[in-house]
Amino acid sequence: KEDAKKQPEETKESEEAAAKSPLPSRWALQLPIRAAWLYLAFYLYTESQHHIKDFQDSCVQMAQAMSHPTILFKGQTNDGRTILVDDYREAYWWLRDNTPEDARIMAWWDYGYQITAIANRTTIADGNTWNHEHIALLGRALTSPLKEGHRIARHLADYVLLWTGGGGDDLAKSPHLARIANSVYRSMCPGDPTCSKFGAPGGQPSPMMANSLLFKLHSNGLVPGVEVDKNRFKEVYKSKHGKVRIYRVQSVSKESKEWVRNNRVCDAPGSWFCPGQYPPGLQKVLKEKKDFKQLEDFNAKTEADDEYQRKYFEHLSDPEKARRRAQVRERKEAQARSGQSMNGGNSPAPLTKEDIKHINQRWEDNEVTAQMFDLIKMNEFDSLAMLLEQTPVYAHVRSKDGRGPMWWAHEHGRKRIVKVLKSHGVSEKLRDKDGMTPLDLADEDDEF
Repeated sequence: KEDAKKQPEETKESEEAAAKSPLPSRWALQLPIRAAWLYLAFYLYTESQHHIKDFQDSCVQMAQAMSHPTILFKGQTNDGRTILVDDYREAYWWLRDNTPEDARIMAWWDYGYQITAIANRTTIADGNTWNHEHIALLGRALTSPLKEGHRIARHLADYVLLWTGGGGDDLAKSPHLARIANSVYRSMCPGDPTCSKFGAPGGQPSPMMANSLLFKLHSNGLVPGVEVDKNRFKEVYKSKHGKVRIYRVQSVSKESKEWVRNNRVCDAPGSWFCPGQYPPGLQKVLKEKKDFKQLEDFNAKTEADDEYQRKYFEHLSDPEKARRRAQVRERKEAQARSGQSMNGGNSPAPLTKEDIKHINQRWEDNEVTAQMFDLIKMNEFDSLAMLLEQTPVYAHVRSKDGRGPMWWAHEHGRKRIVKVLKSHGVSEKLRDKDGMTPLDLADEDDEF
């Protein structure tokens, strides 16, 4: 109680003392603080002006972009004229006005809603197609060789529509289509989840891409030597600025079309929800599929394909490694097709002692030594073994410092590679320019 009485008294005394204190002393304390706040406010205002202007410009651009339909936009010709590009709407209207009402359109799912709403035609897939295996079948048809793609398309569609003309067209998306197809049909790119052999390294299409149905339809008549088999696909429409091309599928299976029409399975009589059924003509292809459980499939009862997805992300993080593996697989496949084996057929003759001696006398840094060093450092055992089977000379190359594959294998602890090099007659007793042997670089625990 005594403390409670003292507090009001102390507060009153402090207020009286503050009132008696001289005014200049209080201003002397407050003035620098206020000045500092004013300076900080002015500094922040001036420094933020260009950010405010950038934000304003960004908002205006975003508003303009979102206020226009994505299928209609302005473009600029080579001579600087501004034009209105209306290719996509015109293509959909062409479908609406020039195809039968029961026509089925094969296109990548991105354009499914537009085909349904604007062209008023049935599309094979759209943004609401949750069936991953169905999307993979569509991807397989488009990224397979033309003949195989036609064998699938003739049972599913009457027309094929492609976005062309550069930018984010179907050819630019096609490597992703191949990956999706391979996730279900693993024979597309065996052992390579990212399907790295389907692409355009250096701007030139890989053999797999160049032979695909999508590339043939996309580049028909535009790229020298690329023509579509008119007995399988006939071009019926090309938009004004080349943004869209439409082909009619030749030799459409009437039996499959009729079967699909008569075997619709609806959730209730008269319902609009009637999932389609694949016709018998596609059963041979469908037997090759492997149902794929995605990471998002929380309710699926099957086990996740963890190993496949691990390899997928591993290849994405190191595309160069995936590319080298794909090259090795392609060489093996080429040998299998030509009836050769790894140890027979046209395999090179074994090197003689004189050959090996001659190779060891040349010390230089070149593409071969760089390639061998990278393969050993990255522990690319399969790629290295395949390379040495085809070119055993590479096992004996020496770089400018006198070292070669055997030195690098011991230096990095690649014991399996050491065994392979020994099988090709590489010595561990040779010395580099500093007099060191490969064994001098080995770990103390190295069994070799």
